[in-house]
Amino acid sequence: MIKKLAIATIAGATMLAAPAWSADTVKIGFITTLSTPAAILGQNQRNAVELAVEHAGGQIAGMDIEIIFEDDAFNPQTGRVASERLAADPDVHFIGGYIWSHVLLASSKAVLDAGKFMISTNAGASQMAGADCHENFFSTSWENSQNPRAMGEVLNQRGVKSLYVMAPNYAAGKNMVEGVEATFTGEILGRDMTRWGADAQLDFSAELAKARASGAEAIFIFYPGRAGGAFIKQYMQAGLEEVMDLYTVFTVDGISLPRFQEAELSGVLGTFNTNYWSPDLDNAQNQRFVADYIEKYGQIPSHYSSQAYDLVFMIKAAVEAVDGDLDDMDGIREALESANFDSVRGDFEYGSNHFPIQNFYLREVVEDSEGRWATQIVSTVYENMENPYIADCPM
Repeated sequence: MIKKLAIATIAGATMLAAPAWSADTVKIGFITTLSTPAAILGQNQRNAVELAVEHAGGQIAGMDIEIIFEDDAFNPQTGRVASERLAADPDVHFIGGYIWSHVLLASSKAVLDAGKFMISTNAGASQMAGADCHENFFSTSWENSQNPRAMGEVLNQRGVKSLYVMAPNYAAGKNMVEGVEATFTGEILGRDMTRWGADAQLDFSAELAKARASGAEAIFIFYPGRAGGAFIKQYMQAGLEEVMDLYTVFTVDGISLPRFQEAELSGVLGTFNTNYWSPDLDNAQNQRFVADYIEKYGQIPSHYSSQAYDLVFMIKAAVEAVDGDLDDMDGIREALESANFDSVRGDFEYGSNHFPIQNFYLREVVEDSEGRWATQIVSTVYENMENPYIADCPM
């Protein structure tokens, strides 16, 4: 029988916890964004973690699962302080989450120096895949440049000869631009890196005018969260959907599509994006995850959710491989490296830098049989792709 899990709020941290009387727990810290307009991303991750705990029966190796949710408030300093607080708890063995690369980079030293396992469920800062890789750092997502690298190859396959590029000016945005420019063989006719953070730019009229004037055949963007919605709306208002094809990464997904559909932003239908995952991937774990997520939360899950869901099953398999001995760091690390768990993406393998080796797919935005806007896999762009920074990792 699945145990009921109590939810409590303690000192600003929200905790999905086992009953207070239980001393035998696997304690997992989870840093995500639960306030500010970016909280919709963090809530998707929290939803998925809670669903995964439910699907895992609330236990790992006979021990109750305890998740401590901490809010980074979309701020590197806040995320670092929250990470330090979790790292100081001797009973916390795993610290996961991290949507934003700048929060991950600000937090990694505190977590890894404390001897904890750190597992990113989104942020894929290239430094962590390369020179700053660490034996106790793992990712359930990607290295930042991989999705845009796949998109660059899609542009080549579709015969696009010229491109305008836009992204926010922070670590992940820079990686995205580097990625698409690394594989796209056509001409880049313009590039804009816009403000990010607390005063993130949401008015793109000047940049869209420059894009139109450039004469580029297509425009590539990376804008997660509300910036993506603002961009799509202004792209349509400017009439650019009739002039420049739109290609995106981390802008059109399970989070944004319901809002786009509600706002009748039909310009996203028929657009293309790349990702390692899609809700229509045909494997048993993904089918269960997607169906139960829709039933529980009323919408199709996003890739943010899929990565967070994988975290719980990855930890579960690793701890059970050492028969619940949480002090066996070497054994847990070896089990994490083996990635012997059921993933929503199907087959899962780690490279030597602890980033996934995985397929990347071209996805099209379509209206599904229920009338919902969703992504659908069109083709496989790369099979078993390793990220390009693995050669820089000293492990």
